[in-house]
Amino acid sequence: MEMTQTPVQSKPQYRGKRYRLDKPELLAPAGNLEKLKFAVHYGADAVYIGGQKYGLRSNADNFTFEEMKEGVEFAKKYGAKVFVATNIYAHEEDLDGIAEYLSNLQEVGIAAIITADPIIVETAKTAAPQIEVHLSTQQSTLNWQAVQFWKEEGLPRVVLGRETSLEEIAEIKANVDIEIESFVHGAMCSSYSGRCVLSNHFTDRDSNRGGCCQSCRWKYDLFETPSSTDEWVSEEQRMEENEGNPLFKPEDNAFTMGSKDLCMLGSIPDLIEVGIDSFKVEGRMKSIHYVATVVNVYRQAIDSYMADPENYVLKPEWMEELNKAANRPLNTGFFYDTPDHEDHIYEPEEKAVPYDFAGLVLDYDEKTGLATIQQRNHFKPGTEIEFFGPNGTFFKQTVGTIWDEEGNELEAARHPMQHVKLKVEQPLRYFDMMRKKNIKK
Repeated sequence: MEMTQTPVQSKPQYRGKRYRLDKPELLAPAGNLEKLKFAVHYGADAVYIGGQKYGLRSNADNFTFEEMKEGVEFAKKYGAKVFVATNIYAHEEDLDGIAEYLSNLQEVGIAAIITADPIIVETAKTAAPQIEVHLSTQQSTLNWQAVQFWKEEGLPRVVLGRETSLEEIAEIKANVDIEIESFVHGAMCSSYSGRCVLSNHFTDRDSNRGGCCQSCRWKYDLFETPSSTDEWVSEEQRMEENEGNPLFKPEDNAFTMGSKDLCMLGSIPDLIEVGIDSFKVEGRMKSIHYVATVVNVYRQAIDSYMADPENYVLKPEWMEELNKAANRPLNTGFFYDTPDHEDHIYEPEEKAVPYDFAGLVLDYDEKTGLATIQQRNHFKPGTEIEFFGPNGTFFKQTVGTIWDEEGNELEAARHPMQHVKLKVEQPLRYFDMMRKKNIKK
């Protein structure tokens, strides 16, 4: 799928108020400990994760308390924070042990929880008073009066519903002294702020308790239903009696009803000037390559604007970088206009990402120009590759000779996590990444 560049918006400038954060926080997703380290290393100010309970990404690897503690200690070295999503809507059976769980989060050093259910909000006040409570987007908070309500409940931050426009955010910031967090990049739910029940009905997996099966992205066919005068018959009976008229041809592709992905890279000035305190990236289920690439790009854009707002320019290479990690078309969500049919994907999705994470840089020898690479995807001499990193590293080259750690020449780097050496054309740093173009077969 060919990705299109998101244009820079030419809308009026918003004059919202800023109350707490001098510079927008870049908040990144992490589905496991390794992704957390990449997110922080590539520029995230904070990372949000899920524990073994009470989160909405039950299919992510998620974190044990021991992994959380390690993640917190790693993040602190970079001046970053770790938040934990506890954003289920709890049934009675979910509440056993919630106070102990929150207390354990406080003990391992978690800075904040992101939650939607009022009982979890109230329990955190006594069970984990040192942890900030941030209101989840699952609460669909869209107006300043609702934000004021949660402020009076003692919450320092509200994650707005994804349906909130920039004009509405400006109104909120003008009326309420509170931190505002908004999603700026990633997948968008076709339902209202994630309040979907398709998954519940189709698979008995509760979307609002962490079990969403992404029903909206399945393939569907259309059939004509009986008219209002027809006697109701079952689907099976209608098909048997040839009364279900298909509204498609055998050669037609099935359709989905998934939305396009959000991308606000072209609107960094508006996001900052309206007063959004935390820029949130979606994607706890996404790859390391995705997390590192997206965080790296937004980090550069935010820093560039903050350093010189009057002369800020959106660099084309930033959008080119994002497109290397994206696998759906992009738009600006609800920030400027209400999305319509053009903002949904009705054709079959191409899941292949245009680039693969091929290797992680472990070491670089300035004298020899050799880099030690941890293999993450097959490559061999002649493969066209790119290197990129959080300190502005970016260059392309062709793989030459590959050696193993003993100096033996290899035909290819075939084995996952294998350590190999190859000559590189520019200096590299630890944690720089190597990628290669995904060649469709």
